[in-house]
Amino acid sequence: MTMLAGTSRFRLVTANLARDRGADPGAFARLVEDLGADVVAVQELGRAQAAVLAAVLPFGRLEPRDDYRGMGIARRSPGPVARIPLPPRDAYATDLELVGPDGRSAVVEILNVHILAPHLQPPWRALAGRRAQLRGLEARLAATPDRPRVLVGDLNSTPLWPVYRRLTRRLRDAAGEAARGNGGRPARTWGPWPGSPRLLRIDHALVSGLTVHAVRVVAVPGSDHSAVVVDLGLPPEPTHPDA
Repeated sequence: MTMLAGTSRFRLVTANLARDRGADPGAFARLVEDLGADVVAVQELGRAQAAVLAAVLPFGRLEPRDDYRGMGIARRSPGPVARIPLPPRDAYATDLELVGPDGRSAVVEILNVHILAPHLQPPWRALAGRRAQLRGLEARLAATPDRPRVLVGDLNSTPLWPVYRRLTRRLRDAAGEAARGNGGRPARTWGPWPGSPRLLRIDHALVSGLTVHAVRVVAVPGSDHSAVVVDLGLPPEPTHPDA
């Protein structure tokens, strides 16, 4: 477990890298360095991408593959990353302990998820897989409903689709919350090819028990997905009126 002593905030980046034929490994490593990320959650992770990411953030667990199943979580400081059974595509989880200047602490769960795309063939198998993943996530959320957590990743679901709607019954949409606070709209994150206009918002950061300080979407050279950068922290300590 990482303890970020003296701070009650951290920066998390989530990105679908579209395998080694997608995001440029060196450009992504420089992006992570420039952002100063504490934790990076990746989907569709290729081998070259994993190698450069591990050089920037040397802790965590990265499991690259040549297909769409490569995933992992990279961390700035040591801490275990567990693989969470979520067939047909598992999730990854890690805990991050925040310790504020006042000594107050909290352990935040970070979940990295990649929901099956609905267009995979045959369609009935894709739908069954999405439902199975959703049920697994809902069971995990229900088991510890009060703990601070952030669920990130490529959910292959816009805010209109059932996966998003079901998850946001328990979790808040960080991008939507930040956009409402700024009087704007959340940025879209996916386009049909690298460099194309982004058409859909399917990459998300969903939170519970945390304060959303900022959210932004940044381009990942070579990928058809943009990265979501979210700054999160402990909520203010509740005050109790004098008796």
